[in-house]
Amino acid sequence: MTDTPLSPGESIGLPAVGPGSLASWRSRVAAMIGDWAASMIVATLIFGSEVLVGNDWRSFMILTVYFVEASVLTALTGASFGQLIARIGIIRLDGQPLGWWRPVVRTALKCLVIPAIVIGAERRGLNDLLLGTVVVNRRPAA
Repeated sequence: MTDTPLSPGESIGLPAVGPGSLASWRSRVAAMIGDWAASMIVATLIFGSEVLVGNDWRSFMILTVYFVEASVLTALTGASFGQLIARIGIIRLDGQPLGWWRPVVRTALKCLVIPAIVIGAERRGLNDLLLGTVVVNRRPAA
């Protein structure tokens, strides 16, 4: 008897394709680039070009704008700005709503970088493993 390999996400109860399936790396990277670009634009408009080249408190404003944008939008819509454009989002594996604290903690951990790049099974970073969340597709299968 041969064991058929599981599709990505299947071991945690996600469908193989379509809405709710595991988001691809391509979509996730595109979403992060979109989030960061939008945060750079907003921070530059609010705080000036010093956010790009300065050494004072303004140098942290892009990260601050990203933190606020990603936390608030994820709490309200289940996805950050870049994730909405890439048509992916965050869900809890137990099917419950994200609430407010999970998006804030998840984004804070992403801002620390290490938890987001330490990847476990099913393309889940430490932040997702700790919070019981996963990044999934929101678009129909191609």
